[in-house]
Amino acid sequence: MSERPNRYSAVAITLHWLIALAILSMIPMGLWMSDAINDPAQQALAYRVFQIHKSVGFLILTLTVLRVLWRLSHPVPALPLEMKGWEQFAARATHVAFYALMIAMPLTGWVYVSSGWAVTTDHPLAVATSWFGLFGIPHIGFVEHAAEVARRNIAFASMGAHTFMAWGAVVLVALHVGAALKHQFLNRDGVLAHMVPVFKHVDGPTAAEPKASTKWAERMAGLGLIAVLAVAGAIAARPAPMTEGPAKAPVAASAPQDADVVAGTAQAWTIDKAQSNIAFSGTHSGAPFTGTFGEWDAKVWFDPADLAGSKAVVTISTASGKTGDATKDGSLGGAEWFDPATYPTARFEADSFTALGGNRFEARGTLRIKSMTVPVVLPFTFNEASGVATVEGKVELDRTAFDLGMASDAAGSWVSKAIEVTIKVRAERAS
Repeated sequence: MSERPNRYSAVAITLHWLIALAILSMIPMGLWMSDAINDPAQQALAYRVFQIHKSVGFLILTLTVLRVLWRLSHPVPALPLEMKGWEQFAARATHVAFYALMIAMPLTGWVYVSSGWAVTTDHPLAVATSWFGLFGIPHIGFVEHAAEVARRNIAFASMGAHTFMAWGAVVLVALHVGAALKHQFLNRDGVLAHMVPVFKHVDGPTAAEPKASTKWAERMAGLGLIAVLAVAGAIAARPAPMTEGPAKAPVAASAPQDADVVAGTAQAWTIDKAQSNIAFSGTHSGAPFTGTFGEWDAKVWFDPADLAGSKAVVTISTASGKTGDATKDGSLGGAEWFDPATYPTARFEADSFTALGGNRFEARGTLRIKSMTVPVVLPFTFNEASGVATVEGKVELDRTAFDLGMASDAAGSWVSKAIEVTIKVRAERAS
């Protein structure tokens, strides 16, 4: 049997304190944001804190898995011999409980966000998950795609378990810190030096390795404590029966296909994609956001002297809509928003143009997003010099008319109903 070390390894110490700092930051975040998220004055900040909370949770989960693997492959310091048997049992069981808690809490949080349901409002709320905005984290498939009633029940149960375990974490942290300080300043047995290198190690007899049966009893006690907290929380958080179902978005039998384009008779133009863009903007939790569509195609025939023969058809890849925020972009790609898997393109077609005076014009047509086709009037300016035209236009759209975000946010409490779309186009006369 290998000799037990005097203190934990540098890797174990580093992981311990990283996880400790993360947990200590999570508790006040969770307590504050659960109330602030429903306060319009604090909603924008609470949303950002919620995203940080999720990211830190996944960090804790990853670090804990690494720490468990490290501990299984590296011996740990023995406890002092003068510790009573029940103290040794409690110390080891508490360590197991901590490990279980640091894995179970992030997992229940992951289940909750995967459900797409907000327990505070008892309403669907589909929000994508990203890790500190750097990359998306997929939701748990069987939870995300479960039936509506099942997702609601899962959301309440997982959040109830998450909340009870959070309070359990507060108690365990208090006990852990209290025990460490007791050993350092009352018992003076050097236990704290195992994890804090600045403290001096105290030589003395150490307790023998517990029997295998005792080890299993310690593990079961620690795991049982967390299981009781989780089950109690899940039961206590059972939702009331649904009195009415959430708003349901229209469902199309199949995605419409883009028809072949019938050319206009006016002057044809070739779009310079590098010098052109289609952008959108709105507000989320009271804070402005902007985005662009990276992939689109436009066929334009336009002549101020031949408005009757003018026409424009723009096809946009819905999957290319990006805001630069991984969480928002993940939500845009969900079934509740653009749903690119079912509706890969949006289409604007204008075949009626009106001169408004000077360089100002108006294009009338239809915009199809998902299964919804809505009449749209797009005011724009047209300027031409040496066969090169610049076009700028702006239109405000009501996202609810296009079945965007209707299950989670039909009222516009989170994402503004009004979404502004701007176009800037540079084009050359086609030969």
